Amino acid sequence: MKFITLFSVAALLAAPLTAPTAALAHTKVVASTPAQGASVKAPRSLTLTFSEALLPPTAAASIVMTAMPGMPNHGEMVIRNFTTAWSNGNKTMTLKLKQPLRAGSYDVRWQAAGADGHRMKGTVSFTVS
Repeated sequence: MKFITLFSVAALLAAPLTAPTAALAHTKVVASTPAQGASVKAPRSLTLTFSEALLPPTAAASIVMTAMPGMPNHGEMVIRNFTTAWSNGNKTMTLKLKQPLRAGSYDVRWQAAGADGHRMKGTVSFTVS
């Protein structure tokens, strides 16, 4: 009886060590266009590719101009002239701009919940020259 009890306790303690790592993974951006830190010319669309398929209602993104050339005290300005489209089995979010982005520094700020239900967020920053 004691052997069975000790074996059961050992199995319970070892269970977290043998759990699949995918169940512990959180949603993250694995690729973006423009890429993190890139300098690009007047993009008309931005893409974020995530590590897993998302439910579009749980995901959101915003484009924020964080700096403008020649304006040292430029405050953040949210860009609202885009639509969102999904592809790649809901792993890729494309932000289609109605007008190209002007020169400046930008963040694409996103939030989403993956299969594990945890809400994650992040930022991709780039510069338009």
